[in-house]
Amino acid sequence: MNANTPHALAQRCAERMFQQDTCAQAMGMQVEDVDAGFARVSMTVGPQMLNGHRTCHGGQLFSLADTAFAYACNSQGLAAVASGCSIDFIRPALAGDRLTASAELRHQGKTTGLYDVEIVNQRGKTVAWFRGRAHRLGYPVLGEQP
Repeated sequence: MNANTPHALAQRCAERMFQQDTCAQAMGMQVEDVDAGFARVSMTVGPQMLNGHRTCHGGQLFSLADTAFAYACNSQGLAAVASGCSIDFIRPALAGDRLTASAELRHQGKTTGLYDVEIVNQRGKTVAWFRGRAHRLGYPVLGEQP
């Protein structure tokens, strides 16, 4: 594979970020795929992720979607953070469910971007929709941070 392709850059950015992403690691998340403006991240719902109704806590779902969003909006090599996010819960996730969040770029300007994330369960059923707005920080993901 050519090391200078957008796909290769996205992979290098994801690898660098994941090394420092202790939250994603602690939640058992795995980065399955990345490309320019795209990321797919998965996790299995553990018993420690359940709320009082014995379904996956909404904060856990938000964290999964937010993580996929982060990898997608940093995939083009420029450091970015969330400037705003929202989530709609469609159906519950249960202990043992394997969830996959797929984040896709909808629009990228000079400093702001818009991304949609769908979380699905192992049966391909939508669990949640997340929309994130990104703000670029002005330095590269792979370079020295100011």
